[in-house]
Amino acid sequence: MQGKAIRHRLAERPRLPRAEGRIEAIDLARGIAIALMILSHSVSGLFGIRQLPDWGLVPIHLFTKFSSSLFIMVFGIALAVAFLPRVGEADWPRRRLKLMLRGLEVLFWYKMLTVVEMMAIFPREDILDALLYQRFPIWVEILGFYAIALLWLPWVLPLWCRLPLWSRLLLPVAIALTAGWLERHATFWGIEPLKAILVEDADHYTWGQLSRLPLVLLGLLVGEALLRGYWTAWRARLLLAIAGAGGVMLIAFFALALAAEGASVHDALVAVARNVGKHPPELAFMLFSLGGALVILALCLQGGTIAARWLRPLTLIGGDALKAFIFHIVVIFGGFRYLLEAWRVYDYPQVLGIGVALVLATAGWIALTRWFEEQRA
Repeated sequence: MQGKAIRHRLAERPRLPRAEGRIEAIDLARGIAIALMILSHSVSGLFGIRQLPDWGLVPIHLFTKFSSSLFIMVFGIALAVAFLPRVGEADWPRRRLKLMLRGLEVLFWYKMLTVVEMMAIFPREDILDALLYQRFPIWVEILGFYAIALLWLPWVLPLWCRLPLWSRLLLPVAIALTAGWLERHATFWGIEPLKAILVEDADHYTWGQLSRLPLVLLGLLVGEALLRGYWTAWRARLLLAIAGAGGVMLIAFFALALAAEGASVHDALVAVARNVGKHPPELAFMLFSLGGALVILALCLQGGTIAARWLRPLTLIGGDALKAFIFHIVVIFGGFRYLLEAWRVYDYPQVLGIGVALVLATAGWIALTRWFEEQRA
């Protein structure tokens, strides 16, 4: 009987309840991801990773490596919670259009922030090349990933809802392996930008649609689980499973480091801090980044509304991610790097302080703009 129940469960297609309210812990998790991103961008944009002291690389800069995986995974979770239960309803075409228009909005800001990032560093010809997808920026490139993803993922969500559970569980692994094979072996007709956009290329700092899609799908699976269990007695087991999965990945990272010949665990941590294996994604980096991201997500969900309120600045940032991203890029690259010519002007503790202050300033900016919007309403 138990085996039959398991087979039935694996063959099940998602019929999801609607969320019983906004899960503020998701905003908190996204806010933590953006705050870590702001710290990383402040340090790399004003000081440079190669100049960091050892204690700046490990442990401080090391912790920012959780950011990208957490950010992309929470994107999938938010899609699942807000949109998956609506798939197939009469107003689904309107919601799909809403997602795609959001993608166009993100694409606009991606191009504008590309100019802001590059104008203090590169000649106009290089900036034009970046706008035309002949080359890519670095610090704002993740917006390019989201913009393109939001244009095609809404068409995939109905297909996802038709898949049995066993295939939804296997699909992230299958896509990760396929993307890795394509990155190593496919030529994409010699069109490097196309390869970079789809599966990443070692010569371009991009977030590949296929290579990062497994993180989005993992987020969809976590979002499904939250819809089913976050407001029930299964909540504790669900959060334990998320934290446990993250812990297993971190243990696997350290085991991999210990098994490597001619290197130590410290060497492996320094390599991750220096972004080795981030683009294109490699096993060691992803084990560390995703493992930490899952642990942070579990802690945020465990803290729930109380943690979201206690850490209100981070929750505010997570609740308006695009505005937070625009603000900190403009301040770092438009303000400090272009207007003040502040490249390597400050020492590392000062730059770190700027990063922390910028996190708080970003939250303050979002709170202020919301207040203005409320007054006009």
